[in-house]
Amino acid sequence: MKRSQGFTLLEVLVALAIFAVAALSVMRAVSQNLNNLGYLEQKTLASMVADNELAQLHLSGQYPTSVKRGKSTLADREWYWTVTSTKTQQQLLRQIEVSVATDSQRKHSVITVKTYVSN
Repeated sequence: MKRSQGFTLLEVLVALAIFAVAALSVMRAVSQNLNNLGYLEQKTLASMVADNELAQLHLSGQYPTSVKRGKSTLADREWYWTVTSTKTQQQLLRQIEVSVATDSQRKHSVITVKTYVSN
């Protein structure tokens, strides 16, 4: 009897199993990359909101003496920021802290930026 050329069923199943494991690994890596991309986008936009608020404070020259809250819109999203002004040990300096959150209760801030200004 003449033996035909080709793959056996066992060889095909082993190759399919190897391909399935490799495909799952690639899909997992892509999924993690997409999750990180969304996180980085949110962090970048929150950083822009904080920088905008600090720029407005610097331009006005009037820094809050305690806590100031507000809402901004950037990239079709609502951002809730809190500006906190704190005295430092140096009498000539004041710490300004801007926290930006995505929820109106401001429980989980996405980013916090600190700077120091002269009194």
